This record gives sequence, C-alpha cells and structure tokens, in this order.
Amino acid sequence: MQFIRFSDLCTSGQATGKRVFIRADLNVPQDDSGKITEDTRIRASIPCIEMALKAGAAVMVTSHLGRPTEGEFKPEDSLAPVAARMSELLGKPVKLVSNWVDGVAVNSGEVILLENCRVNKGEKKNAPELAQKMAQLCDIFVHDAFGTAHRAEASTYGIAQYAKIASAGPLLAAEMDAISLALANPKRPLVAIVAGSKVSTKLTILQALSAKVDGLIVGGGIANTFMLAAGLKIGKSLAEPDLLDSAKAVIEAMKARGAEVPIPIDVVCAKTFAADAVATVKAATEVADDDLILDIGPKTAQLLAEKLKAAGTIVWNGPVGVFEFDAFAGGTKAIAQAIADSEAFSIAGGGDTLAAIAKYGIEQQVSYISTGGGAFLEVLEGKTLPAFEILGKRAAG
Repeated sequence: MQFIRFSDLCTSGQATGKRVFIRADLNVPQDDSGKITEDTRIRASIPCIEMALKAGAAVMVTSHLGRPTEGEFKPEDSLAPVAARMSELLGKPVKLVSNWVDGVAVNSGEVILLENCRVNKGEKKNAPELAQKMAQLCDIFVHDAFGTAHRAEASTYGIAQYAKIASAGPLLAAEMDAISLALANPKRPLVAIVAGSKVSTKLTILQALSAKVDGLIVGGGIANTFMLAAGLKIGKSLAEPDLLDSAKAVIEAMKARGAEVPIPIDVVCAKTFAADAVATVKAATEVADDDLILDIGPKTAQLLAEKLKAAGTIVWNGPVGVFEFDAFAGGTKAIAQAIADSEAFSIAGGGDTLAAIAKYGIEQQVSYISTGGGAFLEVLEGKTLPAFEILGKRAAG
C-alpha cells in the first residue's frame, strides 16, 4: 500500500516551518457534566502532534465529537475538555479556535485545536468548497484517525484531495501496515475468527474472507446459524434460519478451496440467558429443544486453539461466546490464550474483541490491535477505505 508517511516528511525536514493540519480522532466519552471519562484517543493522538512540533511545524488539530447538527454549535459539542486534556499531556497550552474555516493564525512550535469539525456545514457530504477552504489552511495534511478512515468527509477525504501534500500520521500508517501484512500479503495459513450475534451483520465479511482465508472460525450466534446449516439442532439458541443458504454457500466456497469452517463438536448450554445460569457442556449432537448455546465447548476450544497455534496470520473479530458471563467465557479465553501463544502475526479489532483482550490481559501478545470498529470491519469486507484510496492517489502523484 503506497502512501506518504508524515514521519518521513518530518525526518527529511519537509515539515519544518510548515503549517500542518492533523485530522485526529478525539471522539472521547464524556459524562453528563462534560467530563472526559476515558482519554485513550487523546493520548493516542499525542505522538503525531509531538512529531510535528519537534519538526518545527505550526500545528492545527481537529476532530469530530459526538453527533452535532451541522451549522448549529451547542456547548456540549465543544472540544474544550479535549483541549484542556491535550494541554496537560503536551505540557504546553493548546488554544481552542472556533469559526476557523476561513482562516487561522498559528506559529511554528504552537498547537491549536480547531473546534468540532462536524459542526461545519458540508462536512459529512464532503462539500468541495469546505474541503478546499480547509486545504488552504495548511501546507501538509495529516490523516491520523483510522476510526474515520471509512468515511469520505471534508476533513478526512476532501482536504486530502486539495492539500499541497497529503500524508498518513503514525496511527493511520500503523493500521495500513498491519492490514497489508494481515490481508494483502499474509503468511499462511491465514485464519480468521468472525464472531457475533448475527450472520446478517457480518455476512459480507464472511463471504469476502471465504475467498482468501485458509480457516474461518465462526462463533456466537453466527456459529449457531452455521451449526443449523450443517444439520445440527441448536434448541432455542440465537440464530438466523433465513440465512442458512448463505452459511452453506460460505462452507462450500471454503471447501472448494481446500479450506474449512470448523463446526463446533461440543457446546456450553444453559436454560436461561443469565450470568448465574447453570452451564452444561454437551456434544453438539445432543442439544435439547430448550437449550441456549452460549459458548463453544472445551473440545472445540482445544481444536481451534491448535489451528491458531499453527497459523501464520490471525485476524480476530468477535468473542466466540458470552464472555461477559464467567460460566460462558471459557471458549473466548481459550481463543485469546491461543492467539497469545501463537507465533502468527495477529491483528484484532472491534469493541467486544478489545474488551476480551483487556479481560484476559493479552494486549502485549497481540501483534496489532486495531482502533477503528467500522473501518476495521470494512477492511475485512474487502473494501478499500476512502482514506487509503485518496492517500494512495496522492502518493502516486
């Protein structure tokens, strides 16, 4: 994947004294009083800003926050709390600037935060006039917000079209590198884990992956639908019977390539969906009509763990059971541990997946943890993200 790296512009001196516009992802959660409750995204934005400052650039940063109405600024839409936290992390003042589209003043060695970009009229529809005005503010545009890489908006795509130079910041570059390693040129065998409650939400991902992976592990409600497709009974478990043909097509597509979708041989069942429900391990052929399948069984977990340990590349999206309930967390824990123990290059993404990684403390053993939920899923679907597309075009001249 060809693109201009902002780090290269800094080390070569091309950013010195230049006006640098960084599109970051500072969309952090806040409580009712506007206090930031979790600042991971702000902390993640700091290396790019410090890189620009060290290079002697005049730095502008912007982001969206929440879901403001374009053209109607409200106090709760303000990046003011973000500016305060960013100032603490950088150890220098970060001025918040409103109404910035028609021009801003910033000196070399300074950082200013441009107010919520989604308040600007034309942002979401990538209006050319807005994008061109943004591009005129800077000499170098830096996209460093993977969480927005699947959106073609004025501050993510349009500005990259018109800016003198359009580059990828360290966060975005790391995502692009990891995605290339995992999907564009993977070390084989390539094993993907796709789990979740519904096949329908991930059907296009399953179809796209079935054409390229050597093993496709399904979990959660998705696995139940695949069990039905394989002729097994699943009791009253969550499934989508109307998508059996789609599940069968994925199984057949894999089989035709000499690859497989491993169907669970044992499962963990309960009579009710509750944290204190009694968990019973059963063979996949012995699920009763009133059973709920809430996890894969230990034999299945062991088989899948062996496949993961033998993999060259692992892509993980979704826990394989109701891991929030300890009685039904065994499968996800076993998968997580197998990924941690594997020598494969592993990339993981999606909110529940990140929660599972944190729960089992394997952050250091996963090769790359993707920060973008929707963007990560679109990559798995085989889509070219707008950010990747425009940065590739600009790099090619």
